[in-house]
Amino acid sequence: MTGRRAPAVLPSSLRAWLGLIAALATLMVVVLGILYAGRSRPGMVDAWIQPAVDGVRPPWRHVALAMDFLGEPAGAAMLVVAAVTGCLLLRRPRAAVLVVAGAAMAVGTATLLKHLVGRTIHGDGNLSYPSGHTAFFTALALVVALPATGRLGLGRTAGTSLVLAAALVAGAAMGWAQVALGAHYPTDVLGGWCTALAVIPATAWLVDRMADRLVDRMADTGRRERR
Repeated sequence: MTGRRAPAVLPSSLRAWLGLIAALATLMVVVLGILYAGRSRPGMVDAWIQPAVDGVRPPWRHVALAMDFLGEPAGAAMLVVAAVTGCLLLRRPRAAVLVVAGAAMAVGTATLLKHLVGRTIHGDGNLSYPSGHTAFFTALALVVALPATGRLGLGRTAGTSLVLAAALVAGAAMGWAQVALGAHYPTDVLGGWCTALAVIPATAWLVDRMADRLVDRMADTGRRERR
């Protein structure tokens, strides 16, 4: 029992910036949710973007379907298992916990918001805001990028840039697929992206805090046993 703490999954240099980003993302999720609550039609932004993306044909439709699969339960489980395995092989147990907790929080929050907002697409039974696929895929990118930032020893600017770039690429890729397949409005995708940005920094902070407390408790127990 050495009591030595493992590397944090939320580097201290990024906490302030990511906290601000999470607050802004939360605000965006709330504002969009209020604007589109109970609606079943595209908004002005959706009507502008959707025609340029919706209804893609092969081979791009196959790409969109492949991306969509990665957000389905089977595909998402495969990605989570692969990410957790990689974290354990690299001896980063906190990162492995963050992968599972982060994915669960993003999907759970998106699902709860869908029922609260009640926006639909293609029928009353198809709740659309925010996009759970986009929330999950963005969250997965974030939970991989955060520990990588700490492992690479990046500073605040470079680290924040890496994390946001990973989130942007993942969110844009999955968001494009969802709109192209007609599964979501563009604003649903934006809501899903912001949902991940809102919950993952908080989840990472909680993982670090709980892990640190566990290490401290084990260290105290070890000291008492040696007396």
